[in-house]
Amino acid sequence: MYRWEITRAALAQRVFAIVRSKTYDEASATADTLLSAGVTSLEISLTTPFALEAVTTLTRELGDDAVIGAGTVLDAVSARMAVDAGARFLVSPSLDAEVIRTGHRYGIPVFPGVSTPTEMVRALELGADALKLFPASAYGPSWLKDVRAALPHAPLLPTGGVTVESAPEWIAAGAVAVGMGSALSEGDRDTVAKRAAELLTRLADAAPDGRTDKSGEAGPYDD
Repeated sequence: MYRWEITRAALAQRVFAIVRSKTYDEASATADTLLSAGVTSLEISLTTPFALEAVTTLTRELGDDAVIGAGTVLDAVSARMAVDAGARFLVSPSLDAEVIRTGHRYGIPVFPGVSTPTEMVRALELGADALKLFPASAYGPSWLKDVRAALPHAPLLPTGGVTVESAPEWIAAGAVAVGMGSALSEGDRDTVAKRAAELLTRLADAAPDGRTDKSGEAGPYDD
């Protein structure tokens, strides 16, 4: 797929789950729980032991049934290793031009971290495919709405402190998607399944244009 197609698929549900664990086995179990709950976009943080192996395994086993990316990608070397492992998108908590260039060199979308309008504009100039607003807990949906009044073309992804309750508010304010970690994945399989189903419905309903995207026919990047 082209970069824009991967970006569209990764953000189609308006949420991507972040898997950050202390062990490989724990990460695999969390990923399995989230996927079984119906979440189709996962970011495996490189702070997780053997994260690249997890990316490779999940990408190979799931094929086009899910979009597996790598997170906490801080430099060009890590970006290249993630691409080689099979990551379909790269996420970073910071803005690094070389990470963006490396991802794009191999046709992989990159979502760098930003926290100010200046960084947002710079990231867009560098060709970022979407912008990770991090940490979102330092801001709020009303702040994002104000920023988008000046930068309506900025595709923002609030991440860090986003909850099931606040996620729809971020989408209603104009975010194209949100990133969620333990707030989404904590609990047993039944709990996560129920939470994910509720969240996906609320995110679809919260979209400013009123479109739904559960079928994949309409999403944040559709015209």
